[in-house]
Amino acid sequence: MRYRIHHSTSLLYDSVVRLARLNLRLKPAPWPGQRVENFALKLDPPPAEIEAGDGPWIVHRHRVILREALSELSIESRFEIEVNEPAPAPEDAPDIASIRAAALALPDLSAMGPASYLFASPMAPPSAAIAEWAAPFFGPDQSVLAAGHALMGAIHAQFSYDGTATSVTTTAKDAFEQKRGVCQDFAHVMIVAARAHGIPAAYVSGYLRTLPPPGQPRLVGADAMHAWAALWCGQDIGWVGFDPTNDVLAGTDHIFVAMGRDYADIAPIDGVFMGGAGQRLSVSVDVEPVED
Repeated sequence: MRYRIHHSTSLLYDSVVRLARLNLRLKPAPWPGQRVENFALKLDPPPAEIEAGDGPWIVHRHRVILREALSELSIESRFEIEVNEPAPAPEDAPDIASIRAAALALPDLSAMGPASYLFASPMAPPSAAIAEWAAPFFGPDQSVLAAGHALMGAIHAQFSYDGTATSVTTTAKDAFEQKRGVCQDFAHVMIVAARAHGIPAAYVSGYLRTLPPPGQPRLVGADAMHAWAALWCGQDIGWVGFDPTNDVLAGTDHIFVAMGRDYADIAPIDGVFMGGAGQRLSVSVDVEPVED
């Protein structure tokens, strides 16, 4: 599949801001099966400084400094991307006990290695309640892929999608107690559950191709960024994306942007500004399939 992505963000400050420093994580990082073309980033007003490079996880980051006084900021990113169908999951995936042992023994501290995704992180701290709830899915003889499917299916069945129940700062524990939330919350719950049972789990930020109801046109700008979890399934299989919001494996409808320990590592936009004003943010995303 080929897509054309347009991501537009508007920031409105309640009073004039004198200095702003932002991290923008909008360009897809390199990922197997994807090829990015014609990425363009535009800010209005233009920044005084901009620096592009890789972040500490699997993420591409633009560091931006705005020095002039401003009360409004527009950020637009555009690119085209080709997404190939992932390899089918093997029927003989390693069992949970093997994955636990391999993750602890593998001397790989790179961003793709399992070590960084084994332990707690700021937005995915340990939870005894989540660990106990997930225990039946992680028997030592259970296939890691079967466990991932069972956990994903349980979240999809037992949690309600509710855009008003949580915020970007909600932790997995809070979302679990409510059994409500959005894709970010469901991914965090899945991550905490897997890590509690020794399985490396990561947070993935990206885009999702959405289809309009039958007979209805696509609404430009109506799409949004999406999140799912990735489980490390051994050196031969690597990372596999599980989307508990939709109860599917990540495929050609999922466009990978970044991977980290949790949302805080790879938030699309964060930063600081000088001043005591509040701010309002609005986002518009369009994921357009490109016909050959």
